[in-house]
Amino acid sequence: MEALKSPDIETAVVEEDETTSPDTNTFAPNDGAIPRDPKDRTVEGEEYEDTPWSQRITEVFKTYWMLGFIAFGGPQAHVAILRDHLVVQRNWMDEEAFTELFAIGQGLPGPTSTQLVVSTALLHAGPLGGILAFFLWNLPGLIILTICGVVISVHIDPYDAPWFLIGLPPAAISLVFKAFYGFGLKLDQLGKGLAMVSCLVAIWINGDEVVEPTSSQFVYPTMLVCGGILTYFDSRRTEPFSEYKSPGKGWNADDDRTLRRIGIPVWVGILIWTTWLVVLLGTILVKNAVEDNHNDYLNIFETMYRIGSIIFGGGQVVLPMLQTEVVPQWMTKDEFFQGLALSQSMPGPLFNFSAYLGAVYKGVPGALVAYVGLFGPGVILIFGMVPFWARLRKVDWFRAALKGVNATAIGLVGAACVILWEAAVTTTADAIVFVFAGTLACFYGVQAPLVVIGGGILGAILCEDAASLGQIAYCDK
Repeated sequence: MEALKSPDIETAVVEEDETTSPDTNTFAPNDGAIPRDPKDRTVEGEEYEDTPWSQRITEVFKTYWMLGFIAFGGPQAHVAILRDHLVVQRNWMDEEAFTELFAIGQGLPGPTSTQLVVSTALLHAGPLGGILAFFLWNLPGLIILTICGVVISVHIDPYDAPWFLIGLPPAAISLVFKAFYGFGLKLDQLGKGLAMVSCLVAIWINGDEVVEPTSSQFVYPTMLVCGGILTYFDSRRTEPFSEYKSPGKGWNADDDRTLRRIGIPVWVGILIWTTWLVVLLGTILVKNAVEDNHNDYLNIFETMYRIGSIIFGGGQVVLPMLQTEVVPQWMTKDEFFQGLALSQSMPGPLFNFSAYLGAVYKGVPGALVAYVGLFGPGVILIFGMVPFWARLRKVDWFRAALKGVNATAIGLVGAACVILWEAAVTTTADAIVFVFAGTLACFYGVQAPLVVIGGGILGAILCEDAASLGQIAYCDK
């Protein structure tokens, strides 16, 4: 699952300013974001020579091409995989910088794990490194889900799902519940309160006769902003409800070499954000200005780009909004949940689900347009944000506000659990599959692909064409 944006990772604050090389008596600053390579060391007092860009871009390729094939398990697993490869094994940055980049993704619209991939590669090898890492991270899931979407749209009856697909939707929803549970465990008391409020509000607007479900595109960002404001003011209190860690010493935000590696000055960051806003407003205005608009590809791009621009909290949060936009306009409910199950079983972010949705609606071209539309805003914004992060990462109010944004976003995952459960679990057999798959995922640690396969097998056994067990409507009154 593409990563909803999840809570802050517990990390140890780096206290040491310098480290001693085991094979030399010279000292090198431990700047975290740019680890010192022994080959780069010069005489004390002189500037360090940075590792050549060609070597760093090669390291990005060697690191991320493999991750795109093994990144199963949703956002929590993605973060753990990235931390292990980038912080522990390769020492590209310290844990504090890694955690902050993760939190930045939490505070921006878009897929958190993908934004973390882009920002870490950007920090190591500049803009081209970030772009390369993005495509390597997403490519396997993009290709497979596009093919699945085309096959399902051409060969599967949308109103009569085959036996081997019946168990996939409840198995997929169980993984969303697992993500919410894992995220919630790391919240403090204030965070749990913020998550509860945002969850209740999201459930309310999805099932109210007065408030339209589409209002979530305004309500969700508003709640996230309010969460950030609340934790900011709480951090200013003498005895705050939450705990706010002071910034570690880490690397110097004014380090010239760090900023040169990023390769994006602040004014360019502002220009990037302006571009995102112009594209958003432009596509909305063009779509609304054209009467009887029959340009399906414009509609796909506008829908996906608008959702990608306003959805905070990552893959799980985006699901109810996607369902509202594409069912039944583009596909049936069963096709939607079949694709969701397939997406959950693929490596990479849950936002690759966009390729499936576009493929079911308009084939391969639709898949590519939907993919660019949904991923575009988050990727654009993280490129524009990293230059600011390099300067704001030592500012207390910025870190405090991110904590509230994270907690509020987790509540939206909880709302997604409730909303999607009602749509995916329609019979007693579905409920049985849900419990079975959830137990495998949460208590036995079974990986997502195997959970989906297991749910599919059990659903096929219980279906009407086989054992015909549990076929009564589960919530029938």
